[in-house]
Amino acid sequence: MSTGSRSAKRDTSERRSQITALVRERGSVQVTALSRQFRVSMQTIRKDLHYLTELGVTARAYGGAIATEVISPALEPAIATKLALHSAEKERIGRFAAGLVQPGDSVVIDSGTTTLQIARHLPDLEGITVVTNDFGVLAALAQKTQIKIMMIGGELRRKNMAFYGAQSVSALDNLLVDKLFLGVDGFDLERGITTHHEAEAMLNRKMAEVAREVIAVTDSSKFGRVCLHRIIGLNELTALVTDVAASDYISRAESDLGFDVHLV
Repeated sequence: MSTGSRSAKRDTSERRSQITALVRERGSVQVTALSRQFRVSMQTIRKDLHYLTELGVTARAYGGAIATEVISPALEPAIATKLALHSAEKERIGRFAAGLVQPGDSVVIDSGTTTLQIARHLPDLEGITVVTNDFGVLAALAQKTQIKIMMIGGELRRKNMAFYGAQSVSALDNLLVDKLFLGVDGFDLERGITTHHEAEAMLNRKMAEVAREVIAVTDSSKFGRVCLHRIIGLNELTALVTDVAASDYISRAESDLGFDVHLV
């Protein structure tokens, strides 16, 4: 690939990431305004919006696009959508969280696009044991020859490529681990940590039960969001790793609820 082609691809990716942030912030965007803002043709913007619609980030509307969360705020985004959103923040969070793992630790890595970054950045050290139900986490760790991997079986949920069910829960019955890295769909000071999927909530509760430390990992877009199924209360957390855009009330919760907050 030529230097010009790589540059164009990078510019397109950065523009689409910025459009994603704008539509999530404002709820909707207009083609003409985006064309002026990014100094590209309206045809280019329409292609961008078509791409984001295919990912599930936006829904097309007359003259522009609407955030899918405005139409259906309770729906769980597809994994491809999650991978495209807040990728820089997730990478920083994952890198920091991976640094919390020490030689000899046994850890559970929950399913999710943020927890996937932990697996990618985890040092390949002998004596580390990772338990997971996530296919993507397994694939990332399979390349690390020193880490011991324990895969939780069950029924594959293709929505997020992870395994759930009674078999998944029972697989944890006789385990005791040092740390759980818990992904988040919703994080609310009163309602606690929540998720869209009932079987995921059941498995996550069991994960928290067998872990000495429970570390939530999430970008700040999840704060104030409440999903249907509750996992645990915030008083059950040991720590939270999130990005520097976190609201002030998250920092205040550190002293009120007794968990550590790491802003990265």
